[in-house]
Amino acid sequence: MTEDYLNRIRHKGLRDRVVSADEAAGLIRDGMVLGMSGFTRSGEAKAVPLALAERARQSPLKVTLMTGASLGNDLDKILNEAHVTARRMPFMSDPSLRRAINAGEVMYIDQHLSETVEQLRTGQLPGVDIAIVEAAAITENGGIVPTTSVGNSASFAILAKQVIVEINLNQSADLEGLHDIYIPTYWPVRTPIPVVTPESRAGFPYIPIPPEKIAAIVISNKLDSSSTVTEPDAGTRQIAGHLTEFFTQEVAKGRMPASLHPLQAGIGSIANAVMHGFIDSPFEGLTMYSEVLQDSTFDLMDAGKMVFASGSSITLSEPKYAEVMARFQDYKRKLVLRPQEISNHPEVVRRLGIIAINTALEFDIYGNVNSTHVMGTNMMNGIGGSGDFARNAYLSVFVTKSTAKDGRISSIVPMVSHVDHTEHDVDILVTEQGLADLRGLAPRERAQLIIDNCVDPEWREGLQDYFDRAVARGGHTPHLLEEALSWHDRLRRTGTMKAAPGQ
Repeated sequence: MTEDYLNRIRHKGLRDRVVSADEAAGLIRDGMVLGMSGFTRSGEAKAVPLALAERARQSPLKVTLMTGASLGNDLDKILNEAHVTARRMPFMSDPSLRRAINAGEVMYIDQHLSETVEQLRTGQLPGVDIAIVEAAAITENGGIVPTTSVGNSASFAILAKQVIVEINLNQSADLEGLHDIYIPTYWPVRTPIPVVTPESRAGFPYIPIPPEKIAAIVISNKLDSSSTVTEPDAGTRQIAGHLTEFFTQEVAKGRMPASLHPLQAGIGSIANAVMHGFIDSPFEGLTMYSEVLQDSTFDLMDAGKMVFASGSSITLSEPKYAEVMARFQDYKRKLVLRPQEISNHPEVVRRLGIIAINTALEFDIYGNVNSTHVMGTNMMNGIGGSGDFARNAYLSVFVTKSTAKDGRISSIVPMVSHVDHTEHDVDILVTEQGLADLRGLAPRERAQLIIDNCVDPEWREGLQDYFDRAVARGGHTPHLLEEALSWHDRLRRTGTMKAAPGQ
């Protein structure tokens, strides 16, 4: 065993449990429930899932797969195409798995990310048979030091019957000390979660489990997948500009400090680009309490705008990853990674007064948001943590561009085809066209503000006509039920929401 192995497996009694990925995968049986590390393409176990897929090609088996969020390195694709995945939760983003889910071949449970281990802990979900967790090290007492994500790894390891640890030698040993592993107390008497600022630390820098639960240790060296964020464009810069103007007014009115409240941003190019817009804003001393720390988090730190960020994972583009890891000790004192049930916990989100900025697929004239289902039927990725934050935030903001697919689709419609976030959980809507502040407004007032401020001019007349005719019919939230989804139906039939001339 090399010196690096010895430094990474500091519990001497566990060093004889190092086996091949094939041997570790051999512990997995048909019908098992697997809890695997990984959150938004970072920190997932990498060697054992590949070995499991290869084994399944020779000797078929199926499992229920639980993770924190999406997996990197095409693991969801590989496991799906090897017909390993029978049930999947709570989030994914792989196109191959998405097709299987929409075809009904894989049963997908789309779930708020704060809820999975709560339901495991109380027996509402089948218990985890084996947890597979990527680690930077195992401590002297058998504690597991996570890598670039925590996600649900801690509770999977604590609740599982057995644990397989993947020691990834390509994950920096400097990650040790980054994490704060706190597990909420159990019912019937639960104590408050002692997180009162983004910087608060309440737990251990490792996952505390009895070392005898570790059934196998596998050495791996595969890197995380890079994120696919794109550079800010004219549309996302306009969205960021509208938000900057709005926040400036909120500060001037005394509704928040000049450093704002802690920020949360959803995953993806639009949210990342919008966060990037804070670099050119007047705000200083920003903090973040979020799930995923993306490129924009570190860009804001480098610009002197952000002083601290709390998350559950770090997911970066390839050049940003190389830059951050080369200077990781400089960033480490400004960072903490937590279990997702803490990063997304309603109690903490409400206590800290989070400004939540998430992305919509579409929203309707009354402020209901669809984040997950294309045309109300086909799953895209899942709700993720947006609902955890939206319902409990100080300000719940949803952003999207006003049109999609080269203008064939309006992102603002008479009625959303699927509701993830009701009008009651949405405060601010922003497109490149403008911003609608929905606070304190009745449905008819919200509708007119959204039409005036957020809709692309090419689609504004059609939405105004729908709204006017619905108002004439009456109701607290006026709708023409026979037409409410007509735009989606037209898209299904013709490939565009636009009506033909004369219609």
